[in-house]
Amino acid sequence: MVNLLAFDLGATSGRAVIGHFSGERLTLEEVHRFSNSPVQLGNHLYWDFLNIYRQVEAGLLKAFQQNHFLAGLGIDSWGVDFGLIDQQGDLLGNPIHYRDHQTDGIMEKVFDQVSRKEIFQRTGIQFMQINTLFHLYAMKENHSPLLEKAGTLLMIPSLVRYFLTGEKIGEFTSATTTQLFHVHQRQWDKELIQRLGLPEEIFQPVVQPGSLVGSIQPNVRQRLGLAQASLPVIAVAEHDTGSAVVSIPTDQEHFAYLSCGTWSLLGTEVQQPVVNEEALTWNFTNEGGIDGTYRFLKNIMGLWLVEECRRIWEKEHRAVSYQEMLRLAESSRPFVSLIDPDDDQFLHPSHMPKAIQQFCRITDQPIPLTTGEIIRCILESLACKYRFVLEKIEEITGNTFSELYMVGGGSRNQLLCQFTANALGRSVWVGPTEGTAAGNVVVQLMALGHLKNIREARQLIRESFPIQIYEPQEEEIWKEGYEKFCSLLKRNRR
Repeated sequence: MVNLLAFDLGATSGRAVIGHFSGERLTLEEVHRFSNSPVQLGNHLYWDFLNIYRQVEAGLLKAFQQNHFLAGLGIDSWGVDFGLIDQQGDLLGNPIHYRDHQTDGIMEKVFDQVSRKEIFQRTGIQFMQINTLFHLYAMKENHSPLLEKAGTLLMIPSLVRYFLTGEKIGEFTSATTTQLFHVHQRQWDKELIQRLGLPEEIFQPVVQPGSLVGSIQPNVRQRLGLAQASLPVIAVAEHDTGSAVVSIPTDQEHFAYLSCGTWSLLGTEVQQPVVNEEALTWNFTNEGGIDGTYRFLKNIMGLWLVEECRRIWEKEHRAVSYQEMLRLAESSRPFVSLIDPDDDQFLHPSHMPKAIQQFCRITDQPIPLTTGEIIRCILESLACKYRFVLEKIEEITGNTFSELYMVGGGSRNQLLCQFTANALGRSVWVGPTEGTAAGNVVVQLMALGHLKNIREARQLIRESFPIQIYEPQEEEIWKEGYEKFCSLLKRNRR
C-alpha cells in the first residue's frame, strides 16, 4: 500500500486527505478539516495564513499518527492570491484576500499602461479584478512598504510549501492564474512586469506539476516529533482547479468539465492556448494544466452566492441547514426571477440576499423574498450560465461535447446537478466529489513512478470512485427559462 498526503486548501475550508493506493484502486481518507475564514482588519481583508499553516502542520501530524510511512506530500489551493517574503526569508504580513477592495478601479489604470488586448495576447487570462496582476499594481500605486521590501513572491500553495521545505519554487498551474505569466513562452512575462513597474526579482522559477521540490525540513520534523527520516514534497497541479481537472474520469481526448465549489470553473482541456478575438470578447481564460496542457475555461461566481446567503441568514439568527435550503428551493416556483451570477455587485457585497433582490429590482423582475425563492433563483441562474458558457466554448474551439463531467464539493448538491442537466439538455456525469484531492494524489503517484501518464491516472479514477449520471428533465420549462436568461444577459453582458 502506498500512502500519500494531499492538502486541499479551499477558499472556505481546508482538508488533509490521505490517498491509499493498492496498486489497483485508490481510496481517500480525510484525516483533518478546518475552516478557512478571512479576517477584516482595518481597511483590508486578509487571509489568516498563520492559522492555515498551523492547520497544515496539524494535518501532517495526524497523518503520521495514522500511518507509519508516507511516500509523498502535495499541496493545492485556490489561485491568484500570494504571500511576500523578505530578503531574510520571513513572511511580510498576512496575504491580502482576493476580494479585498484595493483593486476597485485598478483595472482601468493598468489598461492606461498596457491595453486589455495586449495583456490577453500575452497571458491568455480572463480579466477579473481579483487577479494577482491587479493586486500587485494596486500595492505599487499605494506605495505599499511590503512590496518595496519583498524579495520573493509565492502563490499560496508554494508559500505553505516554502515553510515546510525551505525551497522557494513556483508551479506552472498556479503561476498562470496571476495574469503575469506568458501563455506562449511558458515563463514569467518579464516585459509585462517591467512595463507595469513591478519588481521583476520577486518572481521565482516555475516547475511543472509532478516535480519533486524538496522534503520536510528537519526543524519541522523535530518540532512535530515526526519519526520518518524524509518525506518528499511534490509540486502537484497546485491550482486546485488544475488538480480537479486531473481527476476527470474520462478516456476522451476532448471533454467538458465543471469544477464546482465556491467558484464554478467550466471548460475543456486543450493542447495549445486559445488566444483569439472571440476568447477575448467573451472573457475566457487559459490556465495551466497537467503535462503542459491548458485549461480553456470561464470562471463563474459559483456557490459563493449560496454560501454568502447562508452566512447572512445565520448572522441574522435565521439559520437554515443546507439540505433544508435545497428542499425549500425545489418546492419554489421555477424561473420567477434570474440573475447574472457574474455581475460585479456579487463579488463582495455586504449582504448577498439584498444584492440579489436589488439585481432583480433593477432588471424589472419579481423580487425573491423567501429562502427557497432566493436559493432557487441562484441555482437556476448558475445552471443557465453553465449552458451559456459551454455553448460558447463549443463555438470557439470547434469541439462538441455530448456530456459534462462535474467534480468537486458542489457536485454533492443534487438539485444543482439536476438543474445543470436540465439546462444543458445533456447528461451530467458527477464524481468524484473529492476530485481535487484525488487529482492531487494521482499526480504524486505519477511523480513517484506508480502511474505512467495522465491516461493511466484517469483510468484509476474511473475504477476507484462511483459516478452518478443525471439526465435532462422538464425540457420545455427549461427551454423557456434559458431564453429568459439569455434576454437578461443581453442587458447585463460580461
